[in-house]
Amino acid sequence: MRIDFTKMHGLGNDFVVLDGRTGALPPIDAAFAAALADRHTGIGCDQLIVLAPSDLGDFQMLIFNADGSQVEACGNATRAVGLLHGRPATIETLGGIVSTTPTDTGISVEMGKPRFGWQDIPLGYAMDTHAMPVAWEELVNPIAVNVGNPHAIFFVEDPYRIDMARLGPLVENDPIFPERVNVNVAAVTARDAITLRVWERGAGLTRACGTGACATAIGAMKRGLVDRKVTVTLPGGPLTIEWRGDDVIVMTGPATESFRGSFETADYGIPDKVPA
Repeated sequence: MRIDFTKMHGLGNDFVVLDGRTGALPPIDAAFAAALADRHTGIGCDQLIVLAPSDLGDFQMLIFNADGSQVEACGNATRAVGLLHGRPATIETLGGIVSTTPTDTGISVEMGKPRFGWQDIPLGYAMDTHAMPVAWEELVNPIAVNVGNPHAIFFVEDPYRIDMARLGPLVENDPIFPERVNVNVAAVTARDAITLRVWERGAGLTRACGTGACATAIGAMKRGLVDRKVTVTLPGGPLTIEWRGDDVIVMTGPATESFRGSFETADYGIPDKVPA
């Protein structure tokens, strides 16, 4: 069975998109996702994105990290899928319904409302999520935010002086985060500007993370460090994040199609037919 794919990226955070909205796809499991994501023996990507029909939105988006784990939300992938769709859409995700709108400057995504309760992150036990009383060496007192997926945000003097390759996995896999966590280190540089690096659970250090930009902006706003609309600059480039008066987060930024291709399912150990 031959499957078409589209390779896309949002500020360098890259995806392989499989479109099953009009034709059936073979079963997608963790092993298949990891095989496609492998940059040496597969197509290569940070996340595999699978589109499917939905009763709740225009279509459903399923997200698999490079290690095969499935996650609830991905802001950069949502912009990429919005570009692929080419018109306004409501998209069902495991983290809730999001909506996309093409704009003159890219794709605007309504990401929903942030959650701050310790059960919503989730954490292993009750504590103040505004300034968690925990530390991992120089990373101290993060604010925890769920924007469809869980994030811990550390405000530091210089994100590029933090050894994310070492500290990122320590925080991500700490038992205090039973579903693991995305790790954000950020510096506020003005009332409307933040510099950010993200260690993404299941993917590692990434050039951009849309939900990380949203969570970090909201965390800075909650602490009174910035205004309600900011530019978050990641290694891959900037995103605009606004926290509207109705509590909905709006992320705006670019998305790019890189190329299209196809592959044989048998090359990845997948049955050569779809379920009846």
